[in-house]
Amino acid sequence: MSDQIKHECGIVLIRLLKPLEYYQKKYGTWMYGLNKLYLLMEKQHNRGQDGAGVVTLKLDQPSGKKYIFRKRSNKENPIHDVFDFVTNSINKEGKTNPDMYNDSKYAKDNVPFVGEVYLGHLRYGTFGHHSLDYVHPVMRENNWRSRNLVLAGNFNLTNVDEIFKSLVDLGQHPKDYTDTVTVLENVGHFLDEENQFRFRQYKNEGLNNYDISDNIEKNLDLYNILERSSRRWDGGYAIAGMIGHGDSFVIRDPWGIRPAHYYMDDEIVVVASERPVIQTAMDVSVNDVKELKPGYGLLIKKDGSISEKLIRVPQTRKSCSFERIYFSRGSDKTIYQERKQLGRLLAPLILEKIDYDFKNTVFSYIPNTAETAFYGMMDGVREHIRTCQKKRILELGKGVTAEKLDEIMSIAPRVEKVAIKDVKMRTFIADDSSRDDMVAHVYDVTYGIVNNNKDTLVIIDDSIVRGTTLKKSILRILNRLHPKKIIIVSSAPQIRYPDCYGIDMAKLQDFIAFASAIELLKETGRQKVIDDVYKKCKEQQNLPKEEVVNYVKEIYSQFTPEDISAKMSEILRPEGIEAEVEIVYQSIENLHDACPNDNGDWYFTGNYPTPGGNKVVNNSFINFYEGKNVRSY
Repeated sequence: MSDQIKHECGIVLIRLLKPLEYYQKKYGTWMYGLNKLYLLMEKQHNRGQDGAGVVTLKLDQPSGKKYIFRKRSNKENPIHDVFDFVTNSINKEGKTNPDMYNDSKYAKDNVPFVGEVYLGHLRYGTFGHHSLDYVHPVMRENNWRSRNLVLAGNFNLTNVDEIFKSLVDLGQHPKDYTDTVTVLENVGHFLDEENQFRFRQYKNEGLNNYDISDNIEKNLDLYNILERSSRRWDGGYAIAGMIGHGDSFVIRDPWGIRPAHYYMDDEIVVVASERPVIQTAMDVSVNDVKELKPGYGLLIKKDGSISEKLIRVPQTRKSCSFERIYFSRGSDKTIYQERKQLGRLLAPLILEKIDYDFKNTVFSYIPNTAETAFYGMMDGVREHIRTCQKKRILELGKGVTAEKLDEIMSIAPRVEKVAIKDVKMRTFIADDSSRDDMVAHVYDVTYGIVNNNKDTLVIIDDSIVRGTTLKKSILRILNRLHPKKIIIVSSAPQIRYPDCYGIDMAKLQDFIAFASAIELLKETGRQKVIDDVYKKCKEQQNLPKEEVVNYVKEIYSQFTPEDISAKMSEILRPEGIEAEVEIVYQSIENLHDACPNDNGDWYFTGNYPTPGGNKVVNNSFINFYEGKNVRSY
């Protein structure tokens, strides 16, 4: 994507099901779990660069010995910073006792970050700030092991205010107003209640306090805690956690908005946000990795028993299609195929735009994530060419000659690597004009492949959100090749509505599609539509989220997608460039065709899967109308 945005976080949960001696003997190291944790986090580094954190839990440590170890970082390379700290902690002990590398029992008893349960997190900040306090995993500490709670999640909730108020009404005083702290305290409250219920139960049975703690740990009801905690949650989430005595879990939202996958055998349980990273780290096939079903929780007890239980009633599946288009690793088999199909489905429209003139058209893509869609687009173009060639050959009949066949078979698309992602330019200069000049050099171009003022450049990108880089950089750079026309193709539909489930796109005014629709309304004398939408949104501001209607749809209903794309082309065309500019978008119908199992399309349609989404989009419009540059949730 040429417009960089922040997006979903990544999670990793590992539970070793055998003693550490087992891994020492079979794999040659008791660091087997730690090595897998590092690999799974590094393979998901695309999911978070604002911070990283890990927690290790040692099972059955005696009283007085530390059993939970945590390291978090918000430095420039947080994964490396975290694991440098972990490695140094281990090697520090190794300097005094070199034999410990072959002694799993000693390591378990004495070395930090050596245990049986691991939780890792990669953070992209959306709610809150970027200080270390906001980096996961987060902890709720207590002297009773079964009351210690550690959480890490890929989630955004639309109704943090409601949940926060419920905690305050209970008499709590949460230390911060963020979704992370709110969820931690929300789950922690019901963990406390479950502990208290079990305590009273065993006290009535005559057990002493020591035995009561042991029985609570054995019989703690994870299902009950998670079912009660999640009743109020409105949003997308995949949340992993562990209890201090050794239980662990992952829970996924009932719409399947946020992803979670897992693999297990008799040695290990692994959960991660993305499927291919598990395939790579564990060297298993795609069929061995399961998707955690929407609304379900994967519950792992301290004794190693595992169950997948229904926590929330599953709703209509709305897993995020935008994640498929842009964010997820393209090495996933189905995601790769879907991205190719998105490009292939655009081919007929693109051929119309170039009037089937292959001789004077150059096809290329914006690196790097649009590359797969480009392959699909070219498959579609070549398929059309083959159909035409076959028809022309058949029309020759007995008049076929080698020369005529050569002429027909010579028809082929001109494919070139036009744009090249240059080194990451650091815009350290303060004034805007100088910064814009630096941004214009983010990409470089291959000179000498375009015929001046004659060729059309067709360039595919995976999506166009704000259009800032397009206007300030890409179009200016492509214009250096002196094409007659530049057609920018988006493999995603027009992004029209804010997200509130993970991707950091919370402000309507940031979207070029919205800005274009507003400009069209003003140009055509329909300011009243804007005013009426504001009035309707304002009237709903204090209604329960379940009663709110998305009135922002009325802004777009006045125009066709082609009208809005044409206005975008006009707005984003930089002053002073010679080439004609046209922007072409994917259709909603093609999106659903390419991603049939992932119908979460609220960015494009405004059809939010949860009631909180409508409240967020209306608040975002109110902020736009009132000139407030703030988040809408």
